[in-house]
Amino acid sequence: MGKFARSWALMKSSANILRQDKELMLFPLFAGLASLIVIASFAWPVFSLIHGHRTGLEDGGRHVSPLFLAVSFAFYFVQYGVVIFFNTALASAAFIRLDGGNPTLNDGLSAAWSKLPSIIGYALISATVGMILRAIQERAGFIGRIVAGLLGVGWTVATFLVVPVLAAQNVGPVEAVKDSASLVKRTWGENIIGNAGIGLAGGILTFCVLLVSVLLFAGAVATQSVVLMVAVGIAGVIALVALSLFQNAMHGVYAAALYRYAEYGDPGDGFDRALLENAFRQKK
Repeated sequence: MGKFARSWALMKSSANILRQDKELMLFPLFAGLASLIVIASFAWPVFSLIHGHRTGLEDGGRHVSPLFLAVSFAFYFVQYGVVIFFNTALASAAFIRLDGGNPTLNDGLSAAWSKLPSIIGYALISATVGMILRAIQERAGFIGRIVAGLLGVGWTVATFLVVPVLAAQNVGPVEAVKDSASLVKRTWGENIIGNAGIGLAGGILTFCVLLVSVLLFAGAVATQSVVLMVAVGIAGVIALVALSLFQNAMHGVYAAALYRYAEYGDPGDGFDRALLENAFRQKK
């Protein structure tokens, strides 16, 4: 079986696990709600500082306010922190299912809470990297944006398995990043192609939902019924949100299964070991 076909099968296995444990989709929901709260909390100070920062640049100034840097870093740190926390909770619950158990919402949250120091440390690292990439973009113009984009992709790939590492091991954030980078080298093809498969499937489904929603809304407009138009609009939004939660949860389960196989040689219940056997061949 080719790598893409194998990864597609792994994606379906992830979806099957979510059908058994639908509560796993609550973790991305909580992450999204927490992110909205963070954005709302920082909205006014960040907007004011960004406006002043851009105005200074347009006037020829190059000085960056320490307050602007501090608030920007705080925003990155808190935003990364809440997302990493709930992703770690998702991975922890997924590990329980892969071990043959029946995870609850509290199982995932409790596990993530026990890893809070490492999660905070990794959020600090991620925020620092984010600030550095942003500085490169702003200071080096067009070339800087290209360089920052490439570095960002490299960082994303290298840290793909950090969350499963944090969930499964009692290690610090630096060790988690190192372990993730090492594991990614062994799972490179599966990671990239598998996530491309999940992303492609999600993109197709999102397009289909949007198309159906637009057609239904057009039909509702033709009836001139405000109630029907509102109902169709709400249904479309709910469908898109549910699809996004499902896709994000699949990513978490998929990463947990990859980590489990790379570390223990067995992806766990719900996954066919044969699908992964050729993904970890040692390079000659």
